[in-house]
Amino acid sequence: MLNSTGELEFSNEEDPEIISQLTSLALSDGKSSAGAPEKTGYPDSVYVMAANIFQGIRIEKSAQKVLIKYGNEPLRSFSESEDQSFQRLSYELAFSALKYQDILETILIDSCIFPSTTIPDHLSSLIIVMLYDFQDRKFQTRVLSDNEESISEVQEVENLLNSFKIKLAAALARCRIKHDALSIYHILPETVRKQELRASTLPLYAWINTCKISPEEVYNNLKRRGYNKVKSVLHVDDKVFAVDQHCYDVLIFPSHLKNDLINIDLFKDYKLIFQDKSRSLAVHSVKALLNMDDDILMVNTGSWYTVAHMSILTNNNTSKVFVCGVQSQAKDPDLKTLFTKMGCKNIEILRETFINIESKDHRLQKVKVILLLPRCSGLGVSNPVEFILNEHEDTEFLKDHSQGGISVDKLHILAQQQYEQLTHAMKFTKAQAVVYCTCSVCPEENEAVVKKALEFQDLGNKVQPYSGTLLRQCL
Repeated sequence: MLNSTGELEFSNEEDPEIISQLTSLALSDGKSSAGAPEKTGYPDSVYVMAANIFQGIRIEKSAQKVLIKYGNEPLRSFSESEDQSFQRLSYELAFSALKYQDILETILIDSCIFPSTTIPDHLSSLIIVMLYDFQDRKFQTRVLSDNEESISEVQEVENLLNSFKIKLAAALARCRIKHDALSIYHILPETVRKQELRASTLPLYAWINTCKISPEEVYNNLKRRGYNKVKSVLHVDDKVFAVDQHCYDVLIFPSHLKNDLINIDLFKDYKLIFQDKSRSLAVHSVKALLNMDDDILMVNTGSWYTVAHMSILTNNNTSKVFVCGVQSQAKDPDLKTLFTKMGCKNIEILRETFINIESKDHRLQKVKVILLLPRCSGLGVSNPVEFILNEHEDTEFLKDHSQGGISVDKLHILAQQQYEQLTHAMKFTKAQAVVYCTCSVCPEENEAVVKKALEFQDLGNKVQPYSGTLLRQCL
């Protein structure tokens, strides 16, 4: 339990005008909030899930630099929601708290909330994520719905933060002044700020499931809902969409329409699927290299939507889509249900990891194209939360992006893994092409890996005589 009675009496000695001065600032994004909906807070369960995510990805500090102690056990979650909108809110809140971890910890120390023997260590992560949201709401009271289920730990932390409201606002103001920043957003590293700006301006991409609906039917459906077809969606605030110039089955929407789109039947019925354009470019690149009866081998697919898209593009062929490395049989019923709903019929799951599959495997003798989507730094991704949810990436992905980059050692490890997979793909002598696709802008994971693999071929190894073609797409 949290004991904040004494702190409440003491904190009220501060000048209340500090809060009113702070509320005139856009505390978290550094941009004008005119016309934006007022933020009212999250359900209790979102705070708990966000705290548990943050607990697993927070930046560990040396013993000499530890300001706040965190517990080792996650908070008890009363509802593990599978709803993606719930997960998205939780991941976004955790990621925001992670980016501002140093600032938030400093505010808690400066406001005298920490150090305190009355605060259990296992609540520290919850305090961090709730403080981020509290200042994002300009220290205004959270609006609760009548039917919302309350969680005792969330209520306790909320009472604590409210009791320190004036001190927290004062600590935030001092932090902003110290860094000569209009808002705490401007204290972030430049690489992170550029990433956020790019994410806010990039459009949404969605591909059409042509097994269930034709492009013309999608256009007409959207038009009935008030969407207009245009040539470009850049800098457009209206309900519009455009057809991508590289992939005929991919539509582009302005980013502000996401919440409106996810609730329409086209998306609920798997007729339109949100996914990064890089994945659509990859499967279309494979399709362009195929004959009617050629098979495909997919490696490190990430999202099952990528597999489904590949299957749908080859639906009229006799091609098979082999997917390797699916080791958990527990996933089989869910995968079969998903593929059935999407109309996919030519997918075959292989249990072995790619490196353990022999090039002479009898099942793969008709494979003509290998699609290799290796694990990478993902430093070309602008919205890491969406990427994690769509591509089933590990939450560690958020830690790298919160700092604007990854360590040199980790980059070298990834590049070595990519090289090993690419050279193994080149040993499949009956394959005529390898499509290698990363979500990184680092040359070490792209040009350098391909160049090194081609040099491996030049050393007289028994591999296909490949040449490299580069296509770079920033997400």
